[in-house]
Amino acid sequence: MHITNKPAEADLPSTVQLLKSTVVAAIAALLLLLIIVMPAEYGVDPTGLGSITGLTRMGETKMALADEADAEERALAAAMNQPLTEPEVEPAETQELDSPAAVSAPAEVAQSPTPMEPGIRSDEMQVSLAPGVGREIKVTMAQGKTVEYSWQSEGGIANFDIHGDSVPLEIDYHNYSRGAEQSSRGVLEAAFDGNHGWFWRNRTDSPIVVTIQTRGEYTDIFLLD
Repeated sequence: MHITNKPAEADLPSTVQLLKSTVVAAIAALLLLLIIVMPAEYGVDPTGLGSITGLTRMGETKMALADEADAEERALAAAMNQPLTEPEVEPAETQELDSPAAVSAPAEVAQSPTPMEPGIRSDEMQVSLAPGVGREIKVTMAQGKTVEYSWQSEGGIANFDIHGDSVPLEIDYHNYSRGAEQSSRGVLEAAFDGNHGWFWRNRTDSPIVVTIQTRGEYTDIFLLD
């Protein structure tokens, strides 16, 4: 036979105590949401503590990368929906051999000049980015050509997006890589004839300066605002 001791009513929490515990837990959860979750996940800092702890910058970087990923998906979907058209082939012209002159003096075949392969060139460019501002530098390359690059951001981390586009090929956006760094280097190989390059955006609270050095088989380099 087991005898269980029934707790006295004085030992049980009262309704008021339960309500107080519930309110304290709700307040703690709200503070956690305002101080940690919202700054770190969404870049929203209602209390101002997220900027001090660095969580706001983390959240802004996450949101920026998410926005750029959405833009990439929309551009890719638009490119896939473009109708494919085959180039029209014109019939080759033939020369009738009705006269001896035509037989003895065949017509000369006009030859179009063969474009020269672009040589190796080197460049260095610099862009200044105020907080929230984005700019890009691109090079013009033929398919399969490569460019070596190295860039550094002075003043803080820069969000970057390496991509390409081609008006004749109706390619609005082709992604190579993206992220958030203070420096990066590598080799970019053109996936098609067109413009290929680097987009940077300043998500910090102070101005930054990005300097890039390039060396490769490209014909032009230019800055886009």
